Amino acid sequence: MSENMAHSEYGLWFLVILNSAILIIFAFSFAKPSKSKDWTSFGTFSGFVIALFTEMYGFPLSIYFLSPWLEEQFPDINWFAHDSGHFWEMIFGWQGNPHFGPFHFASFGFILLGFSVLSWGWPILHGALRSGKLAKAGIYARMRHPQYVGFVLIMFGFLLQWPTILTLIMFPVLVFMYVRLALKEEKDAEAAFGDEYRAYAAVTPSFWPRWGA
Repeated sequence: MSENMAHSEYGLWFLVILNSAILIIFAFSFAKPSKSKDWTSFGTFSGFVIALFTEMYGFPLSIYFLSPWLEEQFPDINWFAHDSGHFWEMIFGWQGNPHFGPFHFASFGFILLGFSVLSWGWPILHGALRSGKLAKAGIYARMRHPQYVGFVLIMFGFLLQWPTILTLIMFPVLVFMYVRLALKEEKDAEAAFGDEYRAYAAVTPSFWPRWGA
């Protein structure tokens, strides 16, 4: 495939807009940002999503930036072909269709797990907020912040599938933001629920699930 033909595999801006809008709207339905810190983290997550799909379907900026090094280290790969955006399969020498590569399957596993965590947690959190009670049933009995864990799993899954320079930089920034938000929410919950929250936090991990009884 010539470089010009490979370039035609990008420029799919409708898919950039469509995929970004779907994921951002979905995230908004779970995040429900209300305070400035919430909006900052949600805006950064939205930037992550837009940067991801822009390079996946619109313009392969990272490939252009790294192409001199990539072409020197991996001369047999046409880095401007769309499938070459599956970076991990390419550099580890996967010979088949990258959509059936190990990193691609692992990516879908993390993304599905992240969406599942969000789906399991949201009804419990929504019910607790409406009733003014502490969310500590279901998945909230296993970890205190499943909503943030879900978003991190989704982002990590996309990094396995289609890493870019910008999303690799943004990922730790978002993780840091989510940890700060979680700590702030814990202080608010302790102020609101007192001993009940302290007893709950004493036996329930923040992010890593507890699998015991």
